[in-house]
Amino acid sequence: MDTNRDLNYRLFIQKETNFIRTDIRTEYDRYTTVSSGDVEKVRENFKKAKANFGEGKGVLSDDPVRNNIYHLVVCAAMISRLCINAGMEHDVAYTLGDIYVKRADKCTKAEDVLDIMEEMQIDFATRMKELRKVNAISLHVRRAIDYIYDHLHEPVTLKELAEREKLSTSYFSKLFVKETGCTVKEYTMQAKISTAKNMLKFSDFPILDISLALGFCTQSAFTAVFRKHTGITPAKYRDMSVIDS
Repeated sequence: MDTNRDLNYRLFIQKETNFIRTDIRTEYDRYTTVSSGDVEKVRENFKKAKANFGEGKGVLSDDPVRNNIYHLVVCAAMISRLCINAGMEHDVAYTLGDIYVKRADKCTKAEDVLDIMEEMQIDFATRMKELRKVNAISLHVRRAIDYIYDHLHEPVTLKELAEREKLSTSYFSKLFVKETGCTVKEYTMQAKISTAKNMLKFSDFPILDISLALGFCTQSAFTAVFRKHTGITPAKYRDMSVIDS
């Protein structure tokens, strides 16, 4: 099926109507807020999004109810995978997403779908919050990990994290290595690569956008780092993921 005609038409209409799609970093930040377990921030974010839910989003169906359901499905897919990446059990994350998709599928009002989407995000965030408490020994390291995941698009240094926790750089460094098994620099890069894998496998975001969203200056810099850690390029990883799915 040749989609060029439809694509060009839709892009033209979007330009004529001044439609601006939500920036990838903004969208991804909302998902990572859920996987980081920041329940209050999730509530705050959804309250803002709910007021103008269609703003910056594509129209997936002419029927308002179906449109919201499709957006919920996308949301469930992204959040469940990010939560798995952050430590939630594979079956728990996918099954939890399935539960909310089935509930939404029975809705007859667009507003009800949004209520379920909000409940789903809070549920995932609450579970991740509890999971983080179990997996991280100290509050200092737990907060540092949350901060790293919330700022994957920015440089995060050992000194910055230590100062945030009001600890000496030397003490915090030893504490972090003891509880995570690696340095802050190593952990941050692992988080970036792990997040990149999820974005490459479960989204159709361009590799350049993924590079910028994770704080790399250029796509080539991202490709070099990704290949160093995985042995293959981002494009190859995406192609292999499609074959495996």
